[in-house]
Amino acid sequence: MKKKLLLFLSILFALSLVLGACGGSNDDTSTDGEDSNSEDVEEETTDEKGEQEGGTLTFAIDQEPEGLFMDGFSKSAIDAQVNEFIHESLWTTNEELEYIPAIAEWETEDNKVFHFTFQEGVKWHNGEELTVEDWQFALEVLAHPDYEGDRYTYVQDIEGVDEYNSGEADSISGFEIVDDYNATITFKEKKINNLENLWSGAMPKKELEDIPVGEMDAAPEIRETPVGLGPFKIKEIQAGEYVSMERFDDYWKGTPKLDEILLKVIDPSLTLGALQNGEVDFMEIRPDDIDELEQFDHINIVEQKGLGYSYVGFRFGHWDKENKTSVADYDKFNDKRLRQAMFYALDRESIVNNYLNGKATIVNTPIPSVHWIAADESELTQYDYDPDKAEELLDEAGYKKGDDGFRTDPDGNEFVVKFAHYAGPAAFEGRSQAIMQNWEDVGIKTELATGQLIEFNTYNDMKDNDDEVLETFFGSWSVGTDPDPTGLWGSKEEYNFGRWVNEESDALLADGLSEASFDDDHRKNVYIEWQKLFNEELPAIPLWENLDLYGINERVQGYTIDATGLRDYHEWYVTD
Repeated sequence: MKKKLLLFLSILFALSLVLGACGGSNDDTSTDGEDSNSEDVEEETTDEKGEQEGGTLTFAIDQEPEGLFMDGFSKSAIDAQVNEFIHESLWTTNEELEYIPAIAEWETEDNKVFHFTFQEGVKWHNGEELTVEDWQFALEVLAHPDYEGDRYTYVQDIEGVDEYNSGEADSISGFEIVDDYNATITFKEKKINNLENLWSGAMPKKELEDIPVGEMDAAPEIRETPVGLGPFKIKEIQAGEYVSMERFDDYWKGTPKLDEILLKVIDPSLTLGALQNGEVDFMEIRPDDIDELEQFDHINIVEQKGLGYSYVGFRFGHWDKENKTSVADYDKFNDKRLRQAMFYALDRESIVNNYLNGKATIVNTPIPSVHWIAADESELTQYDYDPDKAEELLDEAGYKKGDDGFRTDPDGNEFVVKFAHYAGPAAFEGRSQAIMQNWEDVGIKTELATGQLIEFNTYNDMKDNDDEVLETFFGSWSVGTDPDPTGLWGSKEEYNFGRWVNEESDALLADGLSEASFDDDHRKNVYIEWQKLFNEELPAIPLWENLDLYGINERVQGYTIDATGLRDYHEWYVTD
């Protein structure tokens, strides 16, 4: 199929399927709680379409936010979701996962030099007008040598960024401002997805320019008073309890219908009850919630095939921050027969049925099936549950089983695998124990890293910092619409948390972005070959594709949900 030029919207990384999102800060309209003066409360009205305006929609979230509420700094899915309400990408995607203009449009003749034009009159929450200087500022923050975030990869292909990052230049030479609404970006080379891998979020320059880049992630302008372009702006934050966001009347697509969106932090054991009794209107749900929620007529359950998958990662080394590359210096899992055996040992069908209520599809590739480059499962080794095959591979690799039923390594030493999983509901504990038991059933002694499930934000920090106890770890990705897997599996990518280094993989990933890959057939064939390599080498174990699941009170109307998630919040409304 013929692919249009797409523009990268940012990988909503997150990296796990822990629910929800939260975030926030106070702006000049902050209050210290609910308004007790009923005369000041806006009444609900009806617009020309007969759709009700006004009112509050309450989201349930079951994790406290990390508190990085500016795109470019957020690390967790929780913070990323609140950013969807208060920030806005310059581009969006359609139902075919193709990028289309929004605030900005673009044109190019050679896929190396692009001219961008911004819509005039788009306002920040502080009343300032968006200009291309705000985008230039964002790109320079991400490219700055003192930047502590992990989005450098989305600016690294711009001409002159290396000199700026090293301190040899005061600006990125490849970004040229024509006027307030027009800019030209020149990339280092012609690539099929230069646009898809370009950062498409602006930052309010006048709010942030006086803050040293190395201190931004701790600044109140990021953690307490973020200024965005989105349909809602922060009204009040009560740490550990809620984030209140009020509508932004000057939103560029039109005044949102809702007065307020409330993100309410609720204990995981209480979220279903809160949805059932009307305390909350909307929440992401887990598969094991469905049977209970189906009993309530006022709750709609939405299932959406998305861009997420779960996996078990292996540790191969560490991240060299100075040189921005993975270093393979941990050899415990170097023998692919061990990794393959650990895959065959997993009874994924049982885990999906018992802990995901059957709401997942078993896969053997890390490319979501909605992507046009996904290899057919018939082209891949099917690692169906086969403990006999697992034991055969372990014997062949020299992992001998002793009288106690557990195996030693090829040198005859005790062999113990540490497995890590983030904390959450009971199902998380159950599936982690199931995985560990499967491995022990074939003689691989397995221990839970740290002795317990790990708090979500702590877990993310441990992955970021290559904590040595994370020898194997459970993870989930929600990937972007660009099918290129380089950002997660390339040896020079920070999100390659296993620190896998493989020259053949890097070569194939590079070919997938080469001039030859402007031909869709060539590009797809390259990525299929990469998936076959992944399927053989197994730098991680692909487990299953997840369904995006939502429980929604019937009073919520006007929402849009597709493979990329939730969208068009300004059109959402609630009925009495």
